[in-house]
Amino acid sequence: MKEIPVNSETRNLAQRLVWFEPAETALADPIRFLAYAFARATHEEMKLLRRYVDEEDLREALDRAPPGIIDPRSWSYWNLRLGRYPPPPLRERFTGWRGDVSP
Repeated sequence: MKEIPVNSETRNLAQRLVWFEPAETALADPIRFLAYAFARATHEEMKLLRRYVDEEDLREALDRAPPGIIDPRSWSYWNLRLGRYPPPPLRERFTGWRGDVSP
């Protein structure tokens, strides 16, 4: 996975997409950053990101995205957009609780 450079464009984008941490921190993990982009970026923002990443990078980011960031609709869209139909199952966060356990 290529690094996404920190410049004025990517910094502004990171501040909008991953508003809860410094832009440099968000951009330091391109897979996690792209997961937020899959879920939150506009078409124009994704066009900007495509200057720095190619389809191979996007596929890798989908494959390795941390669970809980990408919503089901965005997951389906981006997998279809990248030629994966039907999409693989969306990874979910582990909660540590199993509802099927009887007392």
